[in-house]
Amino acid sequence: MLPGYLAAEYIKHMINKETQVQPAGVDLTIAEVYSFGTPGLIGFKKRELPRVVKIEPSGDMYFLERGFYKIVFNEAVYVPKDCAGICLPRSSLLRSGVSVSCALWDPGYYGRGEALMIVGNPHGVRLEVNARVAQLVFIRVNPPPRTLYSGVYQGERLREEK
Repeated sequence: MLPGYLAAEYIKHMINKETQVQPAGVDLTIAEVYSFGTPGLIGFKKRELPRVVKIEPSGDMYFLERGFYKIVFNEAVYVPKDCAGICLPRSSLLRSGVSVSCALWDPGYYGRGEALMIVGNPHGVRLEVNARVAQLVFIRVNPPPRTLYSGVYQGERLREEK
């Protein structure tokens, strides 16, 4: 596993590097929150993602009722060629009855990723804009993979070139 100070070299657009770099990874922050508006379809060859509706904060705060939300991170992540990224919820989030679920980030992926936020607390949750909600860790793949990620999400939400 890469320590946080080395992992930070692969993360761009951090809100506050001093608070986001942790001993074993880097905290990711919320850029956008969406509710789901339609069903999705996941087949062997076919994929139709659900329509989503952007939720705007009230001032500097989001209030999310119990439910499921798509969140987009502020940070641009460049997964090293010899690592996989694993995104986990921060413990304060869990202690508030909220979790974040992410897929594995393959070697070579780059983009501003997203995750599923699950608000289980029956009273909901208040989140500040740019709140730190997840921690990304990089785990070395040994031996290195023969191919790198080249799927449809490569470069998502990035304007700059790699």
